[in-house]
Amino acid sequence: MNNNPYNIKLVAVDMDGTFARSDYTYDVERFNRILSRMKNSGCQFVVASGNQYYQLRSHFPNYYNEISFVAENGALVKDKEEVIFSANISSKAVKKVLDLFKNYSDIQNVMCGVRSAYCEKGKVSEDFFNLTNIYYHKLNWVDDFAEVDDQILKFAPTVPPEKTNYYCDLFSEKLNGVLTPTSSGRGSIDLIIPGNHKASGLKRLVERWKITSNQCVAFGDGGNDIEMLEYCGRGYAMENASEEVKKIANYICASNDEDGVLEVLDQLFPAE
Repeated sequence: MNNNPYNIKLVAVDMDGTFARSDYTYDVERFNRILSRMKNSGCQFVVASGNQYYQLRSHFPNYYNEISFVAENGALVKDKEEVIFSANISSKAVKKVLDLFKNYSDIQNVMCGVRSAYCEKGKVSEDFFNLTNIYYHKLNWVDDFAEVDDQILKFAPTVPPEKTNYYCDLFSEKLNGVLTPTSSGRGSIDLIIPGNHKASGLKRLVERWKITSNQCVAFGDGGNDIEMLEYCGRGYAMENASEEVKKIANYICASNDEDGVLEVLDQLFPAE
């Protein structure tokens, strides 16, 4: 029996609200069986998320070096253990963002670098730092963002949830193409270099592996998944996804808490 009847060569999954359940678990044994079938059929597994690479790999402790990552919403791309791309926001753009944020007291900002993510002392609370630490396993306090010596991948401002769209529009206007906002909703926004998103990260892997976008499958639930769902030949929106995401997806699958991704992968890569 062919356990890859659709000739799929890449499966990309968002993490929060998609692959992981709400309690951040997943059926490890079931996934191991599916991953084995995928590997045997020549299909790559990619975790594509806005989260930090170090946080993402912690969910795959036994085989993070066997799968690939599009982290930080496309700002960092790893083929297994090799970094094949990392964004580098210019010092001029960094200054423009920091100057803008000074005018808005309800923005809680995280600056994300290659070595670590950073929060400014006195600008965010200890509670915010601890919550952020869940998504950024390498996170440090600094006195001043302007003094950080690191390659900056993106900014990750958190805003009041009801103001998410307002701030996305404001950032688009004020930053004027210097950086582009993308959001998974619920007050979380990423500011990334224009053209750097999950789809661009997948494209780097597609070209490296000499496959096509039509041979790719993606799963997502939020606005920052839209580009990759459109890019891949088969795009699945989770049942818990936003209506905006459901409209552009080819298919809708069960929710993250119902193991929707694994349900579909069991169908796409059937056991013999």
